[in-house]
Amino acid sequence: MGPVETTELVEQEIVMTPAEMNRLIEQHIAAESIGDTDGAVAMYTDDVIHDVVGAPHGPTHGPDAAKGFYEMLTANVTTERMDVNHAWYGTDFCVLEHQFTGTVPGEFLGIPGNGKRISFRLLHVWEFKDGRMSRENVWLDGNAIVAQLTA
Repeated sequence: MGPVETTELVEQEIVMTPAEMNRLIEQHIAAESIGDTDGAVAMYTDDVIHDVVGAPHGPTHGPDAAKGFYEMLTANVTTERMDVNHAWYGTDFCVLEHQFTGTVPGEFLGIPGNGKRISFRLLHVWEFKDGRMSRENVWLDGNAIVAQLTA
């Protein structure tokens, strides 16, 4: 009897560098900033979880559901700048604190913006799988937003 051949499938974790994570994040934010909702979700995995913490609709699952959020967001809020204040990286995640600056021609947090310019801090937590974004959590400074929109 001859040798038995076996094929063993070994699952390997793809470890991303901070530069690779930043490339995806920058593409995502650039697309969001110009209202390109297809582009904003193009780097997501098929099973992505998009979670704007505290949003009434809760976390969304899948790129199409996340795209719906971006359609609502870009119709109401215009991003001018999203500057990184701090960044932390792991092998499959990145945490970025941003300073957002933009205008609100529509509504934000249920408050009419009337074209007001606002600036606030937000925290993004991204997880990565297979070279793509598999989770995006967003925390934002709602008090700062409300104060600026109601002033």
